[in-house]
Amino acid sequence: MLQRIGHFASKTFLVWVLLVSIIAFTAPHLFTGVGDIIPYLLGVVMLGMGLTIKVSDFKLIFKYPKPVITGVVLQYTIMPLLAYLIVKAFQLPPDIAIGVLLVGCCPGGTTSNVMSYIAKANVALSVTITSISTILAPVLTPGFMYLFAREWMDVSFMSMFASVTKVVLVPILIGLLVQRFFKTFSEKSEDVLPLVSVIAISIILGAVVAGSRELIIQTGLLIFTVVIAHNVLGYATGYFLANVLKLNYPDKKAVSIEVGMQNSALATSLATVHFNPLAAVPGAVFSLVHCITGPILARYWAKRAEHVERSKRSIA
Repeated sequence: MLQRIGHFASKTFLVWVLLVSIIAFTAPHLFTGVGDIIPYLLGVVMLGMGLTIKVSDFKLIFKYPKPVITGVVLQYTIMPLLAYLIVKAFQLPPDIAIGVLLVGCCPGGTTSNVMSYIAKANVALSVTITSISTILAPVLTPGFMYLFAREWMDVSFMSMFASVTKVVLVPILIGLLVQRFFKTFSEKSEDVLPLVSVIAISIILGAVVAGSRELIIQTGLLIFTVVIAHNVLGYATGYFLANVLKLNYPDKKAVSIEVGMQNSALATSLATVHFNPLAAVPGAVFSLVHCITGPILARYWAKRAEHVERSKRSIA
């Protein structure tokens, strides 16, 4: 039963995100005080990731280093650079600029693994890139923010390093330890983890939308334009460079999805802790946008794969 509920929650993730966003926007009082627990909710999501990461996820880097290294490098170069160029091109106000840069400097999100599965991409590669980029986040996310964001606002590398470590690395390590010493509990928890993650991410998004309602009304069109451009250019540039580097087709799809889909919940959490409320809005909007564009792109690729398979069968 729990497994079925978990699968249902994953498949209908977009529905819950949209529903919670609408509720938060129309009745923001329902989320009063929830913003204070965003880092803890993100910690729960990361704990779930730690409980599902397998040692085999990291073996892929030794068997097939090129696609893994390509994915991780593109993840941490394309999105920060795109964010910086978009911020400059649109001449964004400092708070929005910081929020967009935060999204760009974060690792990939776990939703990308589901999208890779739907797209018939290399799921193992997707999981490996997500895992490695997330573990590197405590150093690389504050490092890139310090590099790119100082033009708009003071950024403390050590303060952000401590935050990312607490809400990302520590929960993942706890999850890995639970896997190691409480294997039965870990295996049973896998059935309910998708549901817990969907609930936690939806609440995070709802809290940010509720807390930033007036700011979204004032700047909504601008932020949506910027976020959509960032997201779509991430997919396109990731695929293009993976093609230039001559990765195979399933790997190109996985890299494209990994690059385009960010851990926007982490960006939202960091924005609420270190910057002004408006800085959290791009992360919230990105959560919504990539949950729409991701399935569209994944289903397009899935249909193409099915068409190729049918063509091969008809020829045979």
